[in-house]
Formats: sequence, structure tokens, C-alpha cells
Amino acid sequence: MGWTRPAPFTTRPTLEGTVGMAASTHWAASATAMGVLERGGTAFDAAVAAGFVLQVVEPHLNGPGGDLVALFTTAGDPTPRVLDGQGPAPAGASAKRYRELGLDRVPGAGALAAAIPGAVDAWLMLLRDHGTWEVADVVGPAIGYARHGFPAVTGLCTTISAVAGLFREHWADSAALWLPGGRPPVPGQVLRNPVWAGTLERLAAAATGPTRQARVDAVRRAWAEGFVAEAVEKFCVVPHRHSCGTDHAGVLTGADMAGYRARITAAAVGGFRGYRIAKTPPWGQGPALLAALATLDGFDDCDLDPSTERGAHLVLEAMKLALADRDAWYGESDGALLDVEDLLDPGYVAERRSLIGEEASADLRPGRLGGLVPRLPDLARVEAPEQAGEEADEGAVGEPTVRIGGEVRGDTCHLDVVDRWGNLVSATPSGGWLQSSPVIPALGFALGTRLQMTWLQDGLPATLTPGRRPRTTLTPTLVLREETPIAALGSPGGDQQDQWQLLYLLRTIVGGYTPQQAIDAPAFHTTSAPSSFWPRHRTPAGAVVEDRLGERVIAALERRGHRVTRAGDWALGRLSAVGRDPARPGVLWAAANPRGMQGYAVGR
Repeated sequence: MGWTRPAPFTTRPTLEGTVGMAASTHWAASATAMGVLERGGTAFDAAVAAGFVLQVVEPHLNGPGGDLVALFTTAGDPTPRVLDGQGPAPAGASAKRYRELGLDRVPGAGALAAAIPGAVDAWLMLLRDHGTWEVADVVGPAIGYARHGFPAVTGLCTTISAVAGLFREHWADSAALWLPGGRPPVPGQVLRNPVWAGTLERLAAAATGPTRQARVDAVRRAWAEGFVAEAVEKFCVVPHRHSCGTDHAGVLTGADMAGYRARITAAAVGGFRGYRIAKTPPWGQGPALLAALATLDGFDDCDLDPSTERGAHLVLEAMKLALADRDAWYGESDGALLDVEDLLDPGYVAERRSLIGEEASADLRPGRLGGLVPRLPDLARVEAPEQAGEEADEGAVGEPTVRIGGEVRGDTCHLDVVDRWGNLVSATPSGGWLQSSPVIPALGFALGTRLQMTWLQDGLPATLTPGRRPRTTLTPTLVLREETPIAALGSPGGDQQDQWQLLYLLRTIVGGYTPQQAIDAPAFHTTSAPSSFWPRHRTPAGAVVEDRLGERVIAALERRGHRVTRAGDWALGRLSAVGRDPARPGVLWAAANPRGMQGYAVGR
């Protein structure tokens, strides 16, 4: 039996044009990027401007104190590159020190969970090396929204309402900013952040020097070595409430910030059905997508339709294997990284593929890479509370994108841009959420919580270690046809990001779906792997599905042993994508997610 035909109806068309295309998780960012393209800016100028706007209009999903990972290619060089804006652990952050505080996990909220902020420096580095605009020009739209206001989206209001009690009782500065009149905002209410507007204006004013590159670097120094770093250190020495229920000071210092700069590195690349897929190296979870694609590459096309029982089962099982290897092997262990070539070795992939049976697996099954015995964290095997007969903790402050029961929560942003010259950017900024730690009153933003992805158990690739990057879930994607970059895509979603992108790639590469059809199609993911976010639970054989997958397919998955949670008809995935049509030189396209009524693609 072959693939089912994609439904002719989609929520919106796949946009096409020749000038430029942008797609993101918020219409204001997409419009900002397109405005830059219209005025002659490149995809890099547009992405940076949109990125700063996302920090203002989606403050529950990302912020200046968070992280950024992007993949890009330039018009003159099709080689995929990674913009690494994932800051490492501060010098004072160690597993031993945190255990001495009585912790068994890094908290999901509070400054103890803060890595060195990487997003702002990464955006500025991208602008310096590949953009054409000045700093004041690219941050101008963000300053306008922060100073003059923006209508609050529903997700922002829901997030603030959920943490309003924490703000009132423990985080007074956050309450002053995000509870206007003492109450959570309602959708459409205009919110402002004048302190962050002032911070951006001070940073832009620091842009002095004889060349544009020198002026951008001057702003980077003002961020990492000047007034911003000073205010961050002053904030961190004051104890405040963490998600573990106790008060602690942070450990991030001005010296930590001064010693960090973003960097550009080579991408990890894998193959699938004649395409090349570019991801982050294994300091991020990106190679898990490459591993899952390699596993599924050994099956016939007719087996890989995610809208069928067999296709959905194979996708879930392939991702379980890929995520098990992630949890055992990925991360910076004594400065060394897993060799992705070993992960994608045909013999190893065949061995992993042979583990997929007709029934759902509930086990964590990492493989023996390089002949070594895998080691999983002890807490990685902890089941979700309701699965263990306990009551779920509804007061947890952290990300998972989908709570244990399937409830969708905010987490991250994403944006993609392609310009008329062929520059292509896919960026996933996250962290520094308004709910991650108290707002720094002198700066107007909160620190991030990426260290919650580390473990306090010694001897693991993901052990909390000073100077070591936490293994991030931020995982944008570039697709190449032979040596030609043709698509940039990504999604918010923590552990689910690569799972939802896998569905998109199968539907477009194997199934022949248009980008918008693939984004609109029913989504699902496994929760059998331990969450990367506090409190790090897992649901063995767990599968969260959109109801639109259909009663017949869902019932068949349950008969195979999948522990299915229904999330609703339109609940999972927030993908966006842009690209170039290799069959029609000069034609660009874009598509965006309709779920949540917030993501938009624009272009002409």
C-alpha cells in the first residue's frame, strides 16, 4: 500500500515569490524581516532584526538572557554553517557545588539554572560577519515595540497568569513589569518594556569605530564587559526563589560574560533519499534527527507515511532509539564530542534498525558506539508522576513544551529567512523567558535556564561542569539537494523539535507534500525518552498525538503498546520553513504553522 494522498485543502497556501521570504512563530517578526528585505537588506540583516523583535513580543518564549542556535548558508558559499550562541556553564556552576546545596537536579527556574547568555552576542556576530546594516537599524523595530507597546498574544497572557502568584510572592520586579495594575494581562492588551528599550538604546549608542564590523564589536563589548555584565552580576548575588521551592543566589558573574563570545562552526551532515540534512554537532540534539533518518532510510517508501499505523509506529520507534543515544552519548565530555560518523556508520545504523519490532518499546536502549558501553543518568529512568501512581506537579516552572498529560505550553521561537541572492538562515532562539528567573530591574530581561539540561551525576557527557555547554534542544535544519541549499526549517518544542521536523521531511521528501501541507498534517511525538527539562520525567512507550491522526490509526498504535495521549486536533508542532525551488531558478517559497493562530509566512 502506498502513501495516502495529501488533502488538497490546507490552512493557507505555500507562498511563492522572487524578492524574499520570511516565516516565524510571530507575525511581527515575520513582517519585520520582510521589511528589511524590502529595503535591500540581506537575509542576515532580516534575521537579526526579527530575532530582536521576537525577544520583545514573545518574552515567554525567548529573551536577551537566553540562547540561540542557527544554521545558514551564504550566496557565495553553499557550505552549511552553525551559529553557536549556546553559552556554557559559569565558572561557579558544578555538579558538586549544586549537590552541596541539597539539589538532585538543576532547578527549572532561578539563576542557578542560568548558562552564560549567548543569544545577543550570537545575533550581533551574525550581523558583523554576514550582514550589511548598522546595529541601530536592526534593533530599531525591537526598540519601537518595547517602548511604544505591542498587543499581548494569548500564550503570553496564559504564561503570566500561571506564574502570577510566584511573581507577587517572590519576584517583585517581575510583578512590576508583567502584572500591569497588579493583574495578568488579557489577550490584545498593549504591553511595554521601557527598561529593555533603554538597554537596547544604550547598546546601539556604543557602536563606535572606523568600520561597520568594528562598530558591531564595540556593541558586543558593551554587552559582555560593560554595563550589562555589571548589572547581571549585581542581580545574581541576591538570593531568590527557585522552582525547587528554596531560595538561592546565582553563580553567573561579569567575568563569565566577559570571557564568552559566540562562534561559527561546521555543521553535522547526514543523508536521506538523495538529500543532505545539516544539523548542529552533538553538543546539541541535532544529530538525533540524522540518526532517525538513517534508520528509516532502510525501509521502503510505502512504510514511511506518518499518517498510517505502520509509518507512525516506525517513526516513534526510530526516534526512541535516536533519543536514547542522545541521552547516553551527546554533550561535551572533557571537551570531546561524539563522532557523528560513528553514529551514522551503516553497520551501526543497521544494528539499531534491527531493534525495531512490531510492538512499542518502553525501554531506553542506547547503542554501543565505538565498542563502548553506554551510560545513562540514574534519574533518566524516572517515570512521569501520574504513570507512577503519584500526582503530577502542576506548579513546575520550566519548559516542557508538552506537559506529561499532553497540555501544550510555550517554550521557544523560530524564524527562517531566504533572500533574492540565495542567502538562507534558520534560527531557533530560546531561554531567558519571563518565567525563568526574576527580571533584572536595571536591564528589563531575565536570565535563562539552559543548565537544567545538565545532570548532577558525575561522569556523564551532560554532567554540569564549569565552562561546558549544556546539551541544548535548539535544533534548526537546512536541507540541501546535492550541493545546493534548498530549504531552512525548524520548530519550537524542546525534545519534540526534531520529532516534528522528521515528520515534515518524510512528508516532503518521500510523500511529495508541499511545505504547507506537511506543516498542516497531523503531528505526534514520543515521550518515552527522559525530558531535557526539569523535573526530567519520562513516560515509557508514551506517544502524544493529534486527534486528527484518526481513530483507526490511534487505536492500532494502542494495540501495539503505545501509551497514547491525545493532545487535540491542532496542538503539536510550530514549524516554519522557507526555501528555493531548484527547478525554477529565482523562485522562493515560505510556509508557516497555523496552530496557535500566531505563526506567519510573508514574502513576495
